[in-house]
Amino acid sequence: MQLVEQESVPVHVGPSVAILLCICNGKDFLVEQLESIAQQTHQNWRLFISDDGDCQESPQIIATFSARFERNKVNLVIGPKKGFAKNFLSLVCDKLISAEYFAFCDQDDIWSSKKLERAIISLENIDHDLPSLYCSRTTIVNKKNEEIGLSPLFLKPPCFSNALVQTIGGGNTMVFNQAARNLVLRAGSSVAIVSHDWWMYLLVSGCGGYIYVDDFPSIRYRQHENNLRGSNLGVIAKIVRIKQLLRGDYKNFISTNLKALEPLSGLFLDKNLIFLNEFSAIREYSFFKRVKKFYQLKIYRQTILGNIGLWLAVLFNKI
Repeated sequence: MQLVEQESVPVHVGPSVAILLCICNGKDFLVEQLESIAQQTHQNWRLFISDDGDCQESPQIIATFSARFERNKVNLVIGPKKGFAKNFLSLVCDKLISAEYFAFCDQDDIWSSKKLERAIISLENIDHDLPSLYCSRTTIVNKKNEEIGLSPLFLKPPCFSNALVQTIGGGNTMVFNQAARNLVLRAGSSVAIVSHDWWMYLLVSGCGGYIYVDDFPSIRYRQHENNLRGSNLGVIAKIVRIKQLLRGDYKNFISTNLKALEPLSGLFLDKNLIFLNEFSAIREYSFFKRVKKFYQLKIYRQTILGNIGLWLAVLFNKI
């Protein structure tokens, strides 16, 4: 599926957006990503870039791009150099950054020209005091920007019982409001998490926030040999995830998330707090009790194969 861009599109001003771009030696594809940001129909944005790498070319590329705009439109800081999740958290928790909406951004993707516009339309009519999160499908492309496929179309509703066992959207598609950002601020930038996208889904769903999953692929998600995290497409990707499950990686991911959620559990809806406690407890149950209780909780992933893997994790006590 090809993203179709209009030659001439109206420019929408509207609410302010802080684009949070994390880079690490990203010179190979950074120019294309920056250009796609410049072509947004929603132009009331400021770009905040946290550089976690040692590559000299990236700051030069950013300086050239920044020169096209007014002062403070593009801002570059040195990242914490503690991995991609900490890098994103450092930007979300930077209190010098202010906006009505916040958009995660990866260094090697290409945005649809209406990405920000579509996200804001989806969120703008929601009560601004309610944590709200937008995410979307992606068009998967290779390093030459040739299409490989589409990310899965998730048909089941986003909710906390799903968030406990998977993230529903890539962080590179996520846009969220100030109320959702406040949840991240409560936890702080030093919290140990698996990934920033999974963390956002857990927090917003746990607190009963609004989550919209756009079936339009808002970005071209580039796959290449230096991807820190890849798509789930293909047999090899599925084999990798099965191996992660069997050696206990998935169980460790769940443990990390549950520990990070503990200080924030008081913010959750009562039903989600009960759900969280029951889910945590079943991980210590004996085999038959664990299987029975897990079935009763009706926890699910979004795809058939995902649910098969989930039940394997339950059966082998890898959850």
